[in-house]
Amino acid sequence: MRPYVVALACFATACSAADLEQRLDALTAESPALGFAGIHVVEASTGKTLYSKNADRLFLPASNLKILTSALALERLRPDYRFTTRVVREPSGDVVMIGSGDPSLSGRTFPYSKDQRPGPPLQAIEQLADAIAARGVQRIDGDIVGDDRLFPWDPYPSSWTEDDTLRDYGAPVSALSVNDNTVTVSIFSTTLTLSPAFEYLTIDNRVKTSARGVESAVNVRRVARSRQWQLTGAIPLGSSATEILPVDDPALFAASALYDALTRRGIAIHGRPVARHRGLGEPYLAVEGEELASRTSPPLADLLQVMDKISENLHAELLLREVGRVTRGEGSTAAGLAEMTAYLTATAGAQPGDWRLEDGSGLARNTLVTPRLLTQILTREAQSADSALWASLLPAGGEDGTLSRRLCCMSGGRGVRAKTGTLNRALALSGYADSTTHGQLAFSILVNDFQAPPAEVTQWIDKIATALLE
Repeated sequence: MRPYVVALACFATACSAADLEQRLDALTAESPALGFAGIHVVEASTGKTLYSKNADRLFLPASNLKILTSALALERLRPDYRFTTRVVREPSGDVVMIGSGDPSLSGRTFPYSKDQRPGPPLQAIEQLADAIAARGVQRIDGDIVGDDRLFPWDPYPSSWTEDDTLRDYGAPVSALSVNDNTVTVSIFSTTLTLSPAFEYLTIDNRVKTSARGVESAVNVRRVARSRQWQLTGAIPLGSSATEILPVDDPALFAASALYDALTRRGIAIHGRPVARHRGLGEPYLAVEGEELASRTSPPLADLLQVMDKISENLHAELLLREVGRVTRGEGSTAAGLAEMTAYLTATAGAQPGDWRLEDGSGLARNTLVTPRLLTQILTREAQSADSALWASLLPAGGEDGTLSRRLCCMSGGRGVRAKTGTLNRALALSGYADSTTHGQLAFSILVNDFQAPPAEVTQWIDKIATALLE
């Protein structure tokens, strides 16, 4: 290429970068009520910074933290990693369902599909019960045990709030997790139904019927972290309401579900559903006995896609703990975070001051990261041998997951693929934008402590992301 052509090309590139910087500067100055914002934009192929604003400051990332957890899991476990849940009959007569950390024991569809509806919430339990019955088991002389000792019993990461534990997104973390450790309560007039439909939670339904046209208002309250919930409020005549409630003890919930499924198949059970836990620091002793049934999960790549597309907190916490167990011999949050630190420093080359982590999902209020750290991981994954797989994990603008109604549309593979993040005082969007000028860009937009309504902040974030496409 002739020297003056090279010079013109470089000039055009510099001008387009300057133009992008001016557009983003104008957008960042748009509203003082948008709070404290951090933005970092780089060329995914080179890592070259095109725009930076507070990129080295620490922000609450909300579910953008799942980008780090996903990258760690892919690196340490690999895409084809699978979990196996086993049911074993011990010499004592107890039948034990052994938790493996599998997040897929539910009615969810794997691999992810935006159009498919989930199956029965206990379909994994039903499959295990079918296998046990098929072996000719007619009587169980002991208890049905839910064993989650593979991970120590520590159900809530640090700085999750009490309010979080009352919601499905804050369900307790257990190596034996069924139906995302939740029960769905549906109310229509005076009728209440549960899914899964077996006795576990106790519901004190005090919801009243109000006149048509009045807004629904249902309040939920758990009695001292027990299995008893109280529902109050009012629902207009002819309307319905749905609440998704977390269970108190996932291992006991799983044991109760298996007990119910076996009983319905005519198997006589002498004992009752019970749970087995172990505390932090206690040694793990493997279950021994006759294997009656087993179930193997979909591959990790499929699990991560569901986790990231719908932003499932429980799945992120389970995968963080499984990484800790595989690499450090202990399936705890602390072990997972220790391996995360090793990954970020030794493998990804990040700086220690770029993060402070307390969980794997981003629900913890003391978890902080910099925008630069997120774009560093996004750039690394875009340049990896698994780049196509990695891109498929993230929601596509206007297409699926948490971006199904935002940033329309992906056309011919072009557009925005990014992870969303939402907390009371934090909104975030980090991922990739296919720029017509610069090619694929990796970006991170983190906003904290805003005064404007969340919808206004989200709209502003989407303006930034859209500007990156031009």
